[in-house]
Amino acid sequence: MDHVDRILAQWKQERPDLDVEPMGLLGRLARLRTRLARETEKALAAHGLNAASFDVLATLRRAGPPYRLSPGDLLATTMVSSGTMTNRLDQLEKAGLIERAHNPEDRRSVIIALTPKGFALVDAAVTAHVENQHRLLEALGTDERAALDGLLRRFLAAFE
Repeated sequence: MDHVDRILAQWKQERPDLDVEPMGLLGRLARLRTRLARETEKALAAHGLNAASFDVLATLRRAGPPYRLSPGDLLATTMVSSGTMTNRLDQLEKAGLIERAHNPEDRRSVIIALTPKGFALVDAAVTAHVENQHRLLEALGTDERAALDGLLRRFLAAFE
């Protein structure tokens, strides 16, 4: 019996008329999200990053050579406002991890590119991040991971 089971038992006693099964599933997802986010933040902090800065650097790294994107393309991969993105980019530029350059295809616009320092940092961070993710999933076997992934994919698709 886990923490969520105890909460469900209390609700079943107090409100036997309610089907609280969804509360259990969604409560466990919420608790997992909190714990997984905390563990992810710790792994990224070891590299001087947080989830927001890692998201920008990893997006540029995934873009492939020459590791640059327009601000609009970066915005399209996140769910933040342009003001929030500008702030993130300012901080990363100040740290020497990205640079803003004139877009070679349109000198009126800029392009955001990883610097060599940013490339090295995000490569080290993503390696640690993936190792951490493997560690976090150790409690599940290969078949369990595949089954959970399929169920979560289907559940998420209902919202997207």
